[in-house]
Amino acid sequence: MIKSGGDIFFLLMGAAMVLAMHAGFAFLEVGSVRKKNQVNALMKIISDFSISTVAYFLIGYYIAYKTSFLKPVSALEEIGTIELVRFFFLLTFAAAIPAIISGGIAERARFLPQLIASALVVALVYPLFEGIAWGKTLPIVQETLESSFGAKFHDFAGSVVVHVMGGWLALTAVMLLGVRRGRYSKDGQLIAIPPSNIPFLALGSWILTVGWFGFNVMSAQSLEGVTGLVAVNSLMAMAGGVLAALVVGRNDPGFVHNGALAGLVAICAGSDVVHPLGALVIGAVAGALFIVAFNLCQNKWKIDDVLGVWPLHGLAGAWGGIACGIFGQTGLWGKGGVSFMSQIIGTVMGISIALIGGFLVYGILRAVMGIRLSEEEEHEGADLSIHKISAYPEEDMRP
Repeated sequence: MIKSGGDIFFLLMGAAMVLAMHAGFAFLEVGSVRKKNQVNALMKIISDFSISTVAYFLIGYYIAYKTSFLKPVSALEEIGTIELVRFFFLLTFAAAIPAIISGGIAERARFLPQLIASALVVALVYPLFEGIAWGKTLPIVQETLESSFGAKFHDFAGSVVVHVMGGWLALTAVMLLGVRRGRYSKDGQLIAIPPSNIPFLALGSWILTVGWFGFNVMSAQSLEGVTGLVAVNSLMAMAGGVLAALVVGRNDPGFVHNGALAGLVAICAGSDVVHPLGALVIGAVAGALFIVAFNLCQNKWKIDDVLGVWPLHGLAGAWGGIACGIFGQTGLWGKGGVSFMSQIIGTVMGISIALIGGFLVYGILRAVMGIRLSEEEEHEGADLSIHKISAYPEEDMRP
């Protein structure tokens, strides 16, 4: 528990580090999409973060933790600085959900409907599972898991709570949007669309990687709870993800830089309970899983997930949630106190809530106002769809 001014400052620095990760999301997407869509990607990330802030402040945080900020300043002072800073820290996690989704739906999603979807997801869908796993929503779920299997569902820093939710929500949006025009030939063959800027992609990966140590280590939420084990496990999982991607991805720079992120996604859940060698294996499996699933999505299943956010966050996150229940056992040099069955059930629950919530949010928006760019906007570039709110002339926004 947060107890002192030092704890408050510690958590504030954690919030700042995770906030900086959104620059990583932005550059990762900018480097991956075509030049005609780069400005749109930048606009989406910062706008999604801002509307997520409002939605989480007004609704989402209350759903998850039963604390409301809709009261006079005198009453907020009674709640305390601790709770306000904790809100800031957890907001940066919540706002990662739209940032994850943004990478999957890039290059053909309308700007305004996605902004509305982000608000709904952060206000209603994400906090439901966040509250079950970490907060005060339906406490009977964790109590039942503990009484039945000896331990609650364990997710230290969000493999399932954040990444599974983001990845599987993105999958619903990608499926409802359909593939980009020109992505496949008439006979179903994949038409390659290479990243526009590998250095930007790599920069995005590095910003996310550095920020991840705030994401994971500072999830302890107090100085007393900090452990070097979380830092070393994060490091080992990242290395495992990179090395696996280097081999399986045959030195492809996009795969290698995303392999680091896959390893970090997977280790979030069990970073405080697994051995560093277990973290290395978890990261390596995640890195390989990302590449195999990404290729299957693009080539065989015709799922046009631009940045591969479903394999990267949805599948690697699910693996991380389950792996916590495997490598966290004392028989594998883990700390113990985790249940394999609880991890399976908690992971499946997160996937289910994301799928149901995603199809409801994006399905309703598609029916009511449409979620896809017009043929002209998609051909000219998603940047065209935001030129009216840009300071730049329309012709300068085009490729």
